Amino acid sequence: MPGGRLTQQERQQIALGLADGLPYAEIARRLERPTSTVTREVMRNGGPVAYRADLAHRATERRAQRRPPAPSGAPRPGPRQPGRDSEAVAAYEEQFTTVLMGSGLSRMGARVITCLSTTDAGSLTAAELAQRLQVSPASISKAIAFLESQSLVRRERDERRRDRYIVDDELYYQAVIASARANDRVIEAAREGVAVLGPGTPAAIRLENIARFLDFISESIVRAAEQAREVLHTRPATGGAVGGAGSAGQGAE
Repeated sequence: MPGGRLTQQERQQIALGLADGLPYAEIARRLERPTSTVTREVMRNGGPVAYRADLAHRATERRAQRRPPAPSGAPRPGPRQPGRDSEAVAAYEEQFTTVLMGSGLSRMGARVITCLSTTDAGSLTAAELAQRLQVSPASISKAIAFLESQSLVRRERDERRRDRYIVDDELYYQAVIASARANDRVIEAAREGVAVLGPGTPAAIRLENIARFLDFISESIVRAAEQAREVLHTRPATGGAVGGAGSAGQGAE
């Protein structure tokens, strides 16, 4: 089985496999590489739709040139829990980061959320984040400031009086509510346009319909989020399915 970094030829084979719609596992099998290596390579370089072998190869070379040699005793990423495949975890973290970036977060903000979300404790200090992500404290500070402003992380003092940053259990509830309420400004602006353009005119009718549509969607989202909120505080039954379906089934018995 080949080891070390992917070659340009291997990256071209990955690109061809993606174009043919092959799953990562099959591409990896043909390359005689771990599936996690292929997954991480693709997600680090634009995802399955935007992956380009030549761009991915150049990006890897640039990263290698910028990366200084690690001095002895340099901080290393935190240890993984026993029984977890470190390569698979790293590939998943890269994939989750890419998904979060697609939702509008900066790369560093997405990396911080991913790091906190995949840590069993759900909390880390700024120093621990910098160590695990191998970035400067300033980069962490900037990302945290934005995430706090969006209520995506919260801060607590531990027993050593250090700030710890926490992914709150209600992270996604707060994000969904904020997204729904962001429509309120559009609804208000649309209805102002109705008054300006004159009720009954084609333009005013269009704006009123937009306002009614967004109002209905927003209220439906808020209502659903309120109803599902308790799921965020529920521990799935051991060995059971994660999610509402298993809980609903148990409740119906």
